[in-house]
Amino acid sequence: MYINDSSGDGCQRLALQVLRDPDESRDDVLRKFTSLVSKTLGIPSSFISVMDDDHQYIKVAHNFLVGKTARVDSMCQYVVDGEGAMVVHDTWQDPRFANNPFVVGEPFVRFYAGVPLTNREGMVLGSLCVVDRQSHPFSPDQVNTLKLLAELVMSFLEAWHAVGYTDPVTGLPNRQRLIRDLQSLASSGDNTPRRLVLIDCIDMPRAYELARSLGMAPVEGLLKDVATLLPLRLRPGNDALLYTIATGRFAVLTKQDSRLSATWVAARLEGISADMGEGLSVDLTTHTGETDFIPSRLSAHEILRRAVSALHEAICRGVPAMSFSLASDERRTEDFTLVNDLASALKHDRELYLVYQPKICLQSGEPLGLEALIRWAHPIRGELAPAEFIPLAEPTTLIEELTVWVVTHAIDRLKRLKHSAIQLPITVNVSVRDFSKKGFADWLEKLMIDARLPTSLLGIECLETERIIESPAAIDGLEMLKLRGFGISLDDFGTGYSNISYLRRMPLDVIKLDRSIINGLSTDTASRIITKSIISMLKELDYMVLAEGVENEETLEALKEFGCDQAQGYFYSHPLREEELDDWLAWKLRNCVVTPKSVPYRRKF
Repeated sequence: MYINDSSGDGCQRLALQVLRDPDESRDDVLRKFTSLVSKTLGIPSSFISVMDDDHQYIKVAHNFLVGKTARVDSMCQYVVDGEGAMVVHDTWQDPRFANNPFVVGEPFVRFYAGVPLTNREGMVLGSLCVVDRQSHPFSPDQVNTLKLLAELVMSFLEAWHAVGYTDPVTGLPNRQRLIRDLQSLASSGDNTPRRLVLIDCIDMPRAYELARSLGMAPVEGLLKDVATLLPLRLRPGNDALLYTIATGRFAVLTKQDSRLSATWVAARLEGISADMGEGLSVDLTTHTGETDFIPSRLSAHEILRRAVSALHEAICRGVPAMSFSLASDERRTEDFTLVNDLASALKHDRELYLVYQPKICLQSGEPLGLEALIRWAHPIRGELAPAEFIPLAEPTTLIEELTVWVVTHAIDRLKRLKHSAIQLPITVNVSVRDFSKKGFADWLEKLMIDARLPTSLLGIECLETERIIESPAAIDGLEMLKLRGFGISLDDFGTGYSNISYLRRMPLDVIKLDRSIINGLSTDTASRIITKSIISMLKELDYMVLAEGVENEETLEALKEFGCDQAQGYFYSHPLREEELDDWLAWKLRNCVVTPKSVPYRRKF
C-alpha cells in the first residue's frame, strides 16, 4: 500500500494508512492468502507489500523473510506507481534490478511478478507479489490468476474494513476508524495542526420513546438521514473526514485552519430537522465540542477525550459550542474524582456526618425542631459543604443513596432520644427525584414504624419548585408523604421560581424564606416592605413561615413584628454536630426555655 504524502491530501492518506497498521486477526487471514497464492501459481514465495514515501513494508509473506526495506530498493514501487501488473522473468537481465541489493544478496530474487491491490474507487492500496530464486516463464493465464487472487484479497480487506471500521447504520467511518486515523497520523510524525469537532444533534431518549411504538426502523432512518444531511450542510471537502462515533453522535477530523469549527458547525446545523420515516420528523438541537491538536504530541484516545470533554461542557452549559479548555477539563476531572470519593464514602459509611441547626419559635424563644444538614470530612480536601458535592451527585444515582444515608442517620438520632426530656422533630432535604419515585412515602413510613416513632417527628424539605409543579409524579409523591403524616416544607422561598398561585397546588406546611429576602431588614426600607408583604400573604394562605439566615437582633425584631413564626440562623446557633447539639439542648433545658417533648406545627386541611 502506498501513501502519497506529496499529494497534500492528509485525509486520503489516513484512509490508506489504516491498512498499514498492525492487526493480527486481519494479517492472519492475509498470511493464508499468500500461502494460497504460492500453491496456486507454483511459485515458492509470495507476499503483500505496503509502501510509503520512504519505505516498503512486507505486511505478510509466505517463505519470504524480508521485512522493512528502503523504497528505492523495492521492485513493488513500479507496480504501485501506475505500471499495473509487472513480470520480471529474470532480474539479472533487467537493468533496473541487476544491481538491486535483494537480487545480488539475500533473498537473491531472480524472478518477480506483482499486481496492484486496487479498491473499488480505483485507489492502489498495495501489491500482491510472487518471487523465486530461479528465473522461469510466467504465462498470461498465471498473470490473470494473480490478478484474480489480488481481487479476492482486496474484497477481504474491504469487508474487514466495513465490519471493523464502518458504522453499519450510517455507513460512515466509526469510532475505531477515527482512533486508527489519529494513531496513523501520530505514527507518521504528522505535525500539521488539526482539529477534531464532535457533534451531538439528536435527542436519543426522545427518539427511542417515539420508536417504542414504531420499532427501531424509524430510529435507524433518523440516523441515516442525519448522516446524509451533515455532509450536505457542512460540505467538508477533501481535507476533512466525517465519522459516526456513537449512536447519534458524529465527528469531523479536519485541519486547524479549516472553516469547520465547533461554532461554525453548530450555526450551520441550527434549526434543521431529520426524517424518521412514517411521516415523522425530529427537530435537531445541536451541541458541538472541539479540540485543536498536533497529532504527534497527543495520543488518539486523549484527543478524543478532550473533544468529548468540550462537547459535554457545551451540553451542561446549554450552549451551542465549546472549545476544549484545560482549566474546565481539570475541574471536571476533579469533579469526577470527587463523585467517586463520595460513592466510596457512602459505601463504607465514613467521612460523612450530620449537623443540626435549631429552628426557634419567635414568640416563645423555644427550639421547635432541627434541620439535618450533611457535611463531608474529605480526607484530602478537608471539610466540604453540601454545595460542593450535592450538585455533582444530583445527575447520578448517588443522590438517592445520599437521601437514604441522611434519612437513616436522622432516624437513628430520633431513636436515641426517644425517651429523653426533649425530642425535637427533624427535617431532612429530599430531592424531587426521591419523592417522585413510586413507593418512597411507603418506604419512609416503614422506617418510622420500625423505629417505633411517629411520622410527625420527621419532616421533608424540598427545593426545585418549578420541577415539582411540572411533575405529576412529584405532586403525587408529596401528597403521599402528607397523607402519612410527614410535615412538608418548601426551602429557599424567594429565589428562582416563587409563584404563589402554583404553591397552592403543593401540599405544604411550612414556607422557608431565603436569607436573600431578609438580609436587608435591619438597614433597607424597601427590604422591610417586601418582606412584610410576603409574610402577610403567606400567613393569609395559612402557611407556617420560617426565616433562614437570621444573624442579628434587629432582623429578629422585624420578623416578629411582621408575624413570622419561626427562624433559624447564627443569631441562635450555627449548625451543630450531634455532641454539641446535646450540650446546647441540655443548656436550654437547664435554663427553662424548652418545653419537653416539643412537637412541630401542623397545618389543618
